[in-house]
Amino acid sequence: MTTPTLQGVPVQPQQRKQLDADSTKPDVPGDAKPVATRRRRIMMIVSGVVLIGAAILVWRVFFAAPAVPDSIVAVSGRIEGDDSAVASKTTGRILEVRVREGDSVNTGDTIAILDDAQIRARENQARAALLEADAKDKAAQEQIAVLQDQLEQSRLQVVQSKLDTEGHVGQAKADLATAQSELAQQQAAYQIAAFDKDAYTRLAKSGAVSERQGLQASTTADQQAAAVAAAKRRVEASQGALTTAEASLSNPGIRESQVALVRRQIAQQQAEVASAAAQTQQVRAELAEAEDNRRDLTIKAPFSGTVMTRAAEPGEVVIAGTAVLTLLNLSKVYLRGFVPEGQIGKVKIGQAARVYLDSNQQKPIDAYVSRIDPQATFTPENTYFRDDRVKQVVGVKLQLKGGFGFAKPGMPVDGEILVRGDTWPKVSRK
Repeated sequence: MTTPTLQGVPVQPQQRKQLDADSTKPDVPGDAKPVATRRRRIMMIVSGVVLIGAAILVWRVFFAAPAVPDSIVAVSGRIEGDDSAVASKTTGRILEVRVREGDSVNTGDTIAILDDAQIRARENQARAALLEADAKDKAAQEQIAVLQDQLEQSRLQVVQSKLDTEGHVGQAKADLATAQSELAQQQAAYQIAAFDKDAYTRLAKSGAVSERQGLQASTTADQQAAAVAAAKRRVEASQGALTTAEASLSNPGIRESQVALVRRQIAQQQAEVASAAAQTQQVRAELAEAEDNRRDLTIKAPFSGTVMTRAAEPGEVVIAGTAVLTLLNLSKVYLRGFVPEGQIGKVKIGQAARVYLDSNQQKPIDAYVSRIDPQATFTPENTYFRDDRVKQVVGVKLQLKGGFGFAKPGMPVDGEILVRGDTWPKVSRK
């Protein structure tokens, strides 16, 4: 079978059917075919425009990123947190680690315990030394109290001795004066008696008076002479008593020397008390240090958080400063992102922000701008062209106010910063 042709071109069966159908139609004016052709072209153009519009609409609705209003600066980054390496403050062997990765701890919870045998031995030694130092200090204080009593008694004795001595001297002087006065009287009486004796003796010899009167005058003179001798002895005795009393004036000086001796003893005891106090203070410091070292063997959580890594196990010997575990406070996580250098001028510390987790793009987490890096990053050292400067970015930190437990370090997130106005504009998020 031969294939029909149309002007030398092979015609397919379907085309042949169309040609046969066209041949059966009635004739039309000569310009009908160009009009139909134009109509078909117009229809094709309209259909293409409609298809292109529909494609653009589908792309914008399902694939294109939503337009960001001028009052918002978009931020992309990831969740981060400031972790803390919890370490031991002293060297020791780990006895127990009570937490593992993922465990939550509260402030003050015991995390790990180190062996405290040596520390306790030093602590007990310091306690014993403190008891001994306290005993010495107490004994010295008691001795000072005894010496103070002795000093007071010596002072009283000095005062009493001065009073007694002065009284004795005064009495001896008075007695001496009395004896001397009596001696003077007796001597005056003796002189009169001696004169009468001589006169009556001559008169008795001449017979002017009786012999008895002469004898009586002689006897009176002898008696008065004996009285003068007795008065002289009393004067001598009073003088001796005065000498003795005056000699006792040195007794207060002797008492004063005893007081000085007691004072020196008190000063010595006070020096011993000061030395004992210094020793006690040193021992107390050693005891406090031992107690602090023992407390340092119990490692506690400095803040509430979640254990991220466990770096040591029981039985290991760690030195001071060696991290036992890493702790992170999930209630203080933040978005660490970057803003184009051209928009960083709109961003200020304290501005309101929102963070969107991939798990729930429709529910934002409130945040605020807590930090702006002082310089741009991800740019050449020297940038002279404006296009390159626009590509610079500046790091920012958006501190989260919620989403704790859901926002975890390392998660990629998007954020928005409200740079103008107080109301968040509506932004469609897909």
